[in-house]
Amino acid sequence: MNPNAEFDIIVYGATGYTGRLVAEYLAQRYGVGGEVKWAMAGRSAAKLAEVRDEMGAPAETPLIVADAEDSASLDAMVRRAKAIITTVGPYQLYGDKLVAACVAAGTDCLDLTGEPNWMAKVIGQHDAAAKASGARIVHSCGFDSIPFELGVWFAEETAKARLGAYVPRVKGRLRAMQGGLSGGTAASGAATMAAIQKDPSIGMLMMNPFALTPGFQGPDQPPGNAVEHDPDIGADVGPFMMAMINTKNVHRSNALLGHRWGTDFKYDEMSIVAPGAPTGFTGMGPDAPKPGEGPSKAEREEGFYDIVFIGIAADGRQVKVSVKGDRDPGYGSTSKMLAEAAICLVKDAQATPGGVWTPGAAMEGKLADRLQANAGLTFTVES
Repeated sequence: MNPNAEFDIIVYGATGYTGRLVAEYLAQRYGVGGEVKWAMAGRSAAKLAEVRDEMGAPAETPLIVADAEDSASLDAMVRRAKAIITTVGPYQLYGDKLVAACVAAGTDCLDLTGEPNWMAKVIGQHDAAAKASGARIVHSCGFDSIPFELGVWFAEETAKARLGAYVPRVKGRLRAMQGGLSGGTAASGAATMAAIQKDPSIGMLMMNPFALTPGFQGPDQPPGNAVEHDPDIGADVGPFMMAMINTKNVHRSNALLGHRWGTDFKYDEMSIVAPGAPTGFTGMGPDAPKPGEGPSKAEREEGFYDIVFIGIAADGRQVKVSVKGDRDPGYGSTSKMLAEAAICLVKDAQATPGGVWTPGAAMEGKLADRLQANAGLTFTVES
């Protein structure tokens, strides 16, 4: 972290769909210049001012011009902040120079990436330098993968308290979800597919649950690629489209926590197959929205999600916990999680050292508490 910076947080990409939601959330909950000192950043001063006025943020909200392709503007921006929130994706196309600038300046950087190929590249290129500079680079601070990462963490902490030890097996099961994609998410998926076509080794990386734990390859994991009956929840379950991202982050969390849950830890994610429990988002395929587009305010507010996590001890004893969110997962809830993760990192987790992190490992219970207090998430022990 850059401790003497002018701002706690700069929202970079504030004129885009998700960046604007983050800025709106900060303006409504924290105002400007109060407990959290924050600014909006993007390529165009005029567009920033227009978005600030449209969303009803105070006229004194600071505006900063910076461009993903202009290293000098990025360097100047990151020196002014303790942490940068970036919503400028696909990150494999637009994220490299910003991460490099943050690492060099010792400034924290939080993103929404669900692009494991880019995350693996950042770990390889920047982890050592970030440890040296004190910059905390925190990937996947939205629906992928905070509710899943913290859900596993919560299940494990519950098992430790109730069963006396951490458990070697956790199941994540999406019970219900309502929500849509934005154009930015669709563009990230398309960028990853294009990268795989150019470099087949990226396809191998996407299939490896331990792609983000360099130097460690754990046991074979449950495949989660076919419909099956799950006796632990008494329902049929099928593949979940985000499991390929979330499982990698969960295994990285375990590694970053010193393999707290064991080097033989197994985790999978599936979705309950039942009426009213979709296995994916709306908005995929040829009708996917364009970048800058996404669900309406009403759609965001009507959205929700409900995920159950079952921790299973070696002797078969179990704990069951849930994580629920009160908005559509991709945007209404994600924008609140991203903002609160940045505040948590700057205000509550100063002791976390530099490096490339997952949100769960970097902030653990501090983040769960903050999300429950402010961002509409609930963490519940069910049995």
